[in-house]
Amino acid sequence: MPSLRTVLIEDETMFRQLIVSTLGRVPALEIVGAFGLGRPGLQCCLQKKPDLLVVDLVLPDIDGLEIARQVRRELPQIKILVLTAHPSERLPADLLELGVSGYVDKTEPIDYVLSAVDTVRRGGMFFASHVQAKSGRPLRSLPPPVVLKVPLTKRETEIARMASGGLMSKEIALKLNVSLRTVEKHRENLMQKIGVHELASLTRWCIQAGIVDP
Repeated sequence: MPSLRTVLIEDETMFRQLIVSTLGRVPALEIVGAFGLGRPGLQCCLQKKPDLLVVDLVLPDIDGLEIARQVRRELPQIKILVLTAHPSERLPADLLELGVSGYVDKTEPIDYVLSAVDTVRRGGMFFASHVQAKSGRPLRSLPPPVVLKVPLTKRETEIARMASGGLMSKEIALKLNVSLRTVEKHRENLMQKIGVHELASLTRWCIQAGIVDP
């Protein structure tokens, strides 16, 4: 597994230390910078070009969303995971519009951070909070779901939902009690129907189509 070079920006010292300790349990993850302020953390990202940014939403010197916006503009391939103690109904949609891969509510168990990093690393999206996304609000960065000429089958829909949740084909095969080859064939067919070529686009399509919740 390739090393996941990570920058952490979190102003609460104890929580930052807890996150550093938690991320230390992730295989092949290297923390290349941990900051209590946003601006030096942003500068580190632009200089070191990490694979993953974990950033608090509220910082003393610069808004976490602004950091995400600037990092996404300069480093379009970076994965971004937001931490927040102030979730809202519109937050998931706002983050999706910025291309953020997910967020973790700070009131959730710390192991949610591990699950989030694992899901994001695989190309999935992870949104964990006690607050549900407001239904019916359009995600402006996502195209409307394509009206499929050939609709997804029930099994293809199941696999799309599981893949969007970060499960690998081998794990999906075990859950559905089918062969790995069967899962991969269904996955190939459904992505061809939708017209996407990678997992992040599949996940966004599923969210917009209402197959999974943000």
